[in-house]
Amino acid sequence: MKNKLLRVCLLIGISQGAMAQNKDEAKAISMVKQEIIELSEKKWRWMSEKKVEPLEKLFHEEAMFVHMGGNMTKSQELSTIKSGRIHYKQATIEKTSVRFIGNTSILLSKIRLQAVVGGREVTNPFTVTEVFVKIDGNWKLASLSFSKLLR
Repeated sequence: MKNKLLRVCLLIGISQGAMAQNKDEAKAISMVKQEIIELSEKKWRWMSEKKVEPLEKLFHEEAMFVHMGGNMTKSQELSTIKSGRIHYKQATIEKTSVRFIGNTSILLSKIRLQAVVGGREVTNPFTVTEVFVKIDGNWKLASLSFSKLLR
């Protein structure tokens, strides 16, 4: 009888420890998700303000940018933002989700983007995929891809 009671007590103790660890892990993941969402929001603000310096630090050297009209490298994207060929005026974020695979974060956002493209103001609904990779303790944007939504 004492052995059974000891086993039950031991199992309860292990279960409670595992639940506490799971809560701590969930809280840590939630905090990192919030960090990614806030980093994405800063990126949109920097893009609208044509602040290429912080974007240059955020964008990984090998980053790829997928637009409706084609693909761009980091230098092409920064040049496009700086010159105003595409002016990201306002990104209204309607919904976001974040997932992790190792040191990689995938953020999906449903947005309404107001922009000036080729001198014309346009507003389009997009799903935007942002891939961030953690390198030396810093998140770097590895890919930004726009998929136009049909409404």
